[in-house]
Amino acid sequence: MNSENYMSKNFRIGNVEVGLEAPLFVMAGPCVIESLGHCIEIGNKLVSISNKLNIGIIFKASFDKANRSSKDSFRGPGMEEGLKILDEVRNQTKLPVMTDVHETSQAKKVGEVVDCLQIPAFLCRQTDLLCACAETGKPVNVKKGQFLSPAEMKNVVEKIRSCRNEKIMLTERGTFFGYNRLVNDMASIEAMQKLDCPVIFDATHSTQQPGGLGNASAGRRELAPILAKAAVAAGANGLFLEVHTNPDMAKSDAACVMPIEWLENLLKVCKKIFEIVRE
Repeated sequence: MNSENYMSKNFRIGNVEVGLEAPLFVMAGPCVIESLGHCIEIGNKLVSISNKLNIGIIFKASFDKANRSSKDSFRGPGMEEGLKILDEVRNQTKLPVMTDVHETSQAKKVGEVVDCLQIPAFLCRQTDLLCACAETGKPVNVKKGQFLSPAEMKNVVEKIRSCRNEKIMLTERGTFFGYNRLVNDMASIEAMQKLDCPVIFDATHSTQQPGGLGNASAGRRELAPILAKAAVAAGANGLFLEVHTNPDMAKSDAACVMPIEWLENLLKVCKKIFEIVRE
């Protein structure tokens, strides 16, 4: 189906406005669901930041991290328990919630609970998975594969649109540059926006050094705020930021997840940048 038939319009993820013409919005939370209590604690902090800065925030956490470096790494509570936790986070905090989907068989059940489905970068070309998520009718956020050019995301977008879903977001999260390294091309933001989709910048995963520790990924979380500000200056519509109350003890992405204490000041600056570049 010709993408020209689907001119982008703003839409909502829960109470958060999303789109090419929408205000700055944020997807934030721990990489993986560690416990209900931990998610609620982070969720409440996100609510406080959202209210204080008047920025829409969507709570993100994965019920299963299926692409861990080691088979012995913590993967999460699984779909059934994870969806219960996400539902409770939404009930208690009133934040919209989102999570990753790894298999076509998960899409329908996940779509009945969450406000947005996310397709991990390594799975972004999986046609059946893209269509299964699209057919839920919920917004779909696709992480750009570390192995794809921005232009190649056109095929991803057209697959979702062929399943009659226009609520599409694309997320830039770095591109492989040799072994154990990612680099960011900020020009990719505008390139993917030309597909009539809002583009989100994943600042924390962009600092990742895939497989850098042998049995886990390394990372440089201190670079995440720099990249986030640069991406907003380059025109990003939203930010993706994994945050934790004790990053060094995080059960996934400990090397690149940000301390939640950094978030308020970072978003305050990013909001100012966002408004300046759109004057």
